[in-house]
This record gives sequence, C-alpha cells and structure tokens, in this order.
Amino acid sequence: MANPIQFIKEAKNELQKVIWPTRRETINITLGVIGISLFVAAILGAADFGLTKLIEYAITKQ
Repeated sequence: MANPIQFIKEAKNELQKVIWPTRRETINITLGVIGISLFVAAILGAADFGLTKLIEYAITKQ
C-alpha cells in the first residue's frame, strides 16, 4: 500500500485537473434531474393507480 501522504498529494493533484461545472450549469442539471424525476414519478403513479383500479374491478366482478 502506498504512503498515505503521497496518496493525498496525488489525489489533490488529480482534483486540480477536474473541470468543475459552473454554478449555472449545476443549477440547470439539478433542475433537469428534478424535472425528469417528477415526470417518471407521475408516470409510475398513474400506472400504479390504473393497475390498482383494474385489479379492484377484476376482484369485484367475480
């Protein structure tokens, strides 16, 4: 295993090479993720509701 001090120095050097997103990019990406999550939640909620009603109908029909 490498020296912990050397590891920290190398990790710091690698993090300096990263191109970090701007604040605006971070906000836009976050809003996109929230929007897609809400969209998927709505679709899954509608599917769950529809299947629940279908099963209730099938059970009460007997």
